[in-house]
Amino acid sequence: MGCDGGTIPKRHELVKGPKKVEKVDKNAEIVARWYYCTLSQEKLTKPIVACELGRLYNKDAVIEFLLDKSPEKPHADSAAHIKSMKNVIEMNLSDNPAWAGDKGNTKGDKYDDQCSQFICPVVGLEMNGRHRFCVLRRCGCVFSERALKEIKTDVCHKCAAAFHEDDLILLNGDKQEVEGLRRKMDERRLKAKMEKKSKKPKAAVSVSQPDQVEDSLASSEAPDAKNNQPRDKINFVSSSKATADASSASFERATTSSSAIVKRPMPCSDEKSEAYKSIFTSHSSAKRTKDQSSNWVTHTAYYF
Repeated sequence: MGCDGGTIPKRHELVKGPKKVEKVDKNAEIVARWYYCTLSQEKLTKPIVACELGRLYNKDAVIEFLLDKSPEKPHADSAAHIKSMKNVIEMNLSDNPAWAGDKGNTKGDKYDDQCSQFICPVVGLEMNGRHRFCVLRRCGCVFSERALKEIKTDVCHKCAAAFHEDDLILLNGDKQEVEGLRRKMDERRLKAKMEKKSKKPKAAVSVSQPDQVEDSLASSEAPDAKNNQPRDKINFVSSSKATADASSASFERATTSSSAIVKRPMPCSDEKSEAYKSIFTSHSSAKRTKDQSSNWVTHTAYYF
């Protein structure tokens, strides 16, 4: 069973000590951050986007993440702060002319130094994780931190768009830098909410303006001090008088022109003959006595 034949056991063979903490390979961690998508764990291919915390994603993976409404999403913790496509920045990257693509070392007979696909357009440093890179939140252009320190300007070196220091987002920073970016992100979103709330009262004021117009119209109809009539009504009366005079003149012309037409006089009721009056049931000849009327009633009680 061991420990026989004169063997002497050592302490680590008899006593179980604490397990050693597994150390993460720094090179593997750099490759995972700078060469692979945080959500899909696939290689980064254009179009590439960055969140407000400086993490890199494939744009297709972010869209699929937002469309997926299932409660258990893969890697949901790493992208929980992304609520819409407005929360990500599409990166304007500069290609590296020395990058040969995936076909550069097919045989495996030479050392692969992880040549990066993108570089800094100002200094020429490769975006491979060994150098710190920043992205501008407004235009999406990517530069190395060394280039921004050496050439200090308020205008983008690539697209000439103005920016501030708050628009700079450090890519793949450490924990403290990510916490600082998270605080800035929360402040920006809170400020945007406050601006939306401040715009709502302005909309209410614009809606109340038609009421003010109606009040002004009502004040214009206020009675005049001399005539005790509204000003608008006085103008309306004067215009109505003019239209009345014009209509009366036209009516007189029409009556004079139609005077030539002969109209037949309506016969008076006293001049009607007895034969004409006997047609109607109201005539005395149409009335019958009780002996002549029948015992049963119809809609016309004149049938025997």
